[in-house]
Amino acid sequence: MTAELTTPAAVPPPAAAPGPARWWRSGAGSLPEVRWAIAATVLFAAGGIAQLSGAAPWLWWALYLVCYAAGGWEPGLAGLKALRDKTLDVDLLMVVAAIGAAAIGQVFDGALLIVIFATSGALEAVATKRTADSVRGLLDLAPERASRVDDGGGEEVVAAVDLRVGDVIVVRPGERIGADGRVVDGASDVDQATITGESLPADKQAGDEVFAGTVNGVGVLRVRVTLPASQTVIARIVAMVERASATKARTQLFIEKVERRYSVVMVAATLALFALPLLWGTPVQEALLRAMTFMIVASPCAVVLATMPPLLAAIATAGRNGVLVKSAVVMEHLADVDRVAFDKTGTLTEGRPHLAELRVLPGPAATAPATAPATAPATAPGRAAGRAAAGAEGGTGVQAAEQADRLLALAAAAEQGSEHPLGRAIVAAAYQRRLPLPAAADFAALPGRGVRARVDGHLVEIGSPAHLPDQPSGGARSGDAASWRARQVVADLEDDGHSAVLLLVDGRPAAVLGLADRMRPGAAAAVAQLTGLTGTAPILLTGDNPRAAARVATQAGITDVRAGLLPEDKVNAVRELQQRARVALVGDGVNDAPALATAHAGIAMGRAGADLTLDTADAVVTRDELATVPAVLALARRARRLVVANLVIAGTFIAVLVAWDLLGDLPLPLGVAGHEGSTVIVGLNGLRLLRNAAWRRAATLPTEARKGR
Repeated sequence: MTAELTTPAAVPPPAAAPGPARWWRSGAGSLPEVRWAIAATVLFAAGGIAQLSGAAPWLWWALYLVCYAAGGWEPGLAGLKALRDKTLDVDLLMVVAAIGAAAIGQVFDGALLIVIFATSGALEAVATKRTADSVRGLLDLAPERASRVDDGGGEEVVAAVDLRVGDVIVVRPGERIGADGRVVDGASDVDQATITGESLPADKQAGDEVFAGTVNGVGVLRVRVTLPASQTVIARIVAMVERASATKARTQLFIEKVERRYSVVMVAATLALFALPLLWGTPVQEALLRAMTFMIVASPCAVVLATMPPLLAAIATAGRNGVLVKSAVVMEHLADVDRVAFDKTGTLTEGRPHLAELRVLPGPAATAPATAPATAPATAPGRAAGRAAAGAEGGTGVQAAEQADRLLALAAAAEQGSEHPLGRAIVAAAYQRRLPLPAAADFAALPGRGVRARVDGHLVEIGSPAHLPDQPSGGARSGDAASWRARQVVADLEDDGHSAVLLLVDGRPAAVLGLADRMRPGAAAAVAQLTGLTGTAPILLTGDNPRAAARVATQAGITDVRAGLLPEDKVNAVRELQQRARVALVGDGVNDAPALATAHAGIAMGRAGADLTLDTADAVVTRDELATVPAVLALARRARRLVVANLVIAGTFIAVLVAWDLLGDLPLPLGVAGHEGSTVIVGLNGLRLLRNAAWRRAATLPTEARKGR
């Protein structure tokens, strides 16, 4: 008999999704770029209100000019510094264009340009500060001090950075491990999710490797240091995130990739259009008017609006539907993605174990709490017999279920005093089934082994099956045979990717409990949609063991699985993939941060994601709904198509107006009207993505239709 239990573990309250308020509280609001951008925006709005309300021209002119000063002094200064280095960037060009617009009476246009560029610079400064703060905060995971064993066998508290290779440190229950090393004495369970991403603590004993910053469980460990503080896994994560973030920070929007050439050509043409007519005797005022008209019609207002509104509208729409995209550059990156890689724990799965199976073992121990004993088969050779031995022969389905419930109640009663995630999952399963739990006495946590308690007069032990014998001792003793049958069931569950826990009643194996992480709802559907959207099947990159990874991959429909990866291994895997494709990585843990920073686009799960992960990622799934990942990629591709269409419209208007001004006699009012008209057209076209229908279309497009770029 196999009693199947599908009991969810208790779901913790959702964490607050990252958002603008969190960014402001983090200190981003104190950045000069942010303050000046806010000031420029407020002044621009005030000037617009004054102009529309019919106030005196001097008032709204004054407000616009102060807006120029607030938002334009910093990019103007940066542009002058670049000019000193013999380069001409778009910042200086925008300031000059804004001043030129004001010189011929179009002060509103110039103020709008200033606000757009000041806001863009502020967003970039905020993102940079958040990432830098989080990288520094990651170092707090490793404790500042550690207890080192001195030459006399005593202990001394020293700074973790002063530990040397070969030192032995003592790590007590609940403490963070102060250095990378190997256990030389003791046994415990260690939560190393920050390094490997595993959802369950790992049992550690003499000879096992441990990492700085991971959390010790209930046992006392003595650890010999194998790496100095500067070379620990945590330190390498920091270094990898910093390097990858610096590399990605140099990526620019498409329009900025040609800014220098455009800036040089436009400035040279404006100067030539002013100076050459003077040589031919044209009056200064007429030459200046033609040059300023050229600057207005050739200025990239429409080009800037061609690019930004579709991307910003897509960002706003994605945010309303549970995806925080941090910048327009990120939205461009998402549109380019042609392969997606997933982390496992906390991404494809919920990151919490639950009781998936309880297999009752035959024999007196299995029915010790019951009134009627069950008989056991005489032999149990092989895997098939291991499954057969999981039940009591001759019992009805109702009796089998009652027997499983009794054993689950015993296990949950013994585990009530445990803080181990597996223990909490067992207790949650019993509560979900509304089983009455008897009182437990003499509770004891056994480091590296499990827990023990006395329940209803029976000695109940729950823990690792590692201490069972591999095979019976000559088949003479029934106890050895029972242990061997239990080993077969354990192997069967572990091959299916479960964590197996053994229940002993009065010293005899009674049941094996299979615990596993639960798949997120819609994970398989999201994988299928991404395959259709990108034309390439997603890949699974995880630090978990290969068997657990294979089980999750099978359920999700993923065939390419790479398991047992440390953070640097994930980075190398992403780099290898990016030699052939533009990769988006979806993850949630600190161990994912370097790979998220390295990937073409990093997407973090928001509710359970670590702070560093949320800040390193380019986009955050705030509601932890995997279905939003293919939807935001489809939305980004639509935004890119609108950008291309807008650039064609804006380029056509600029080409026609410039040609008219150079080859004919373009009246200034008509030039301004054409310039403003193109700006309005591309702006309204981009804002189409603000409608809820845009998200619904992205989320519900047929798989075949999504293959188009």
